[in-house]
Amino acid sequence: MNDLRDLYQEIIFDHYRHPHNFGPLGGANRQAEGYNPLCGDKVTLYLRMDDDVISDVHFEGSGCAISTASASLMTEALKGKHQDEALRLLDNFHGMVTGTATGEELGKLKALAGVREFPERVKCATLAWHTLQAALENRNGQETVSTE
Repeated sequence: MNDLRDLYQEIIFDHYRHPHNFGPLGGANRQAEGYNPLCGDKVTLYLRMDDDVISDVHFEGSGCAISTASASLMTEALKGKHQDEALRLLDNFHGMVTGTATGEELGKLKALAGVREFPERVKCATLAWHTLQAALENRNGQETVSTE
């Protein structure tokens, strides 16, 4: 069990130190901003949608290790997904970090499963995901998504 916990911690720290798909996305046709007022995490999510498929996704922002790693891992998991698949992934991830689902089908995202033991950190882990929902709904900056 400690080996698995160590692996998960390494995945989180790697994605925090070297976030994947970080930076603006040229040609993005969907965008949303998110903010967690409890700890100050901020994220801007950029999507390039081709019909109903997420062909590319990037993010910018600042936040804690959990927030940044979650956004980084999320971008990797979303590329090539249809919008309905992305929304199912969001539901599955949210269930995993809140303890209502196992998250077995989430691959590397499972590294964030331990967040459920720290309820105050769930909002850090889900910020990018709530922002994703706003981007998929094509709200394009109409409002900042808040975890409150």
